[in-house]
Amino acid sequence: MNDNNDLATRAKDEISGMAKQGMDHPSTKPVLIGTAVGAVAGALLPVVSIPLGMLAGAGIAFYNRLKR
Repeated sequence: MNDNNDLATRAKDEISGMAKQGMDHPSTKPVLIGTAVGAVAGALLPVVSIPLGMLAGAGIAFYNRLKR
């Protein structure tokens, strides 16, 4: 339970920092790259739509940044 709480706190802090600092925040560029990769995957895969691919790509990139 403590790990989930810590992860949620780190996620909130990270999103807040990205919103305040924009492109200067170290997590912004990797998350945007993940979004772009997800969009390409969504365009190429018949089962996944582009918005769903973008969301999945951004989520995976964001989660990988939080694990550090």
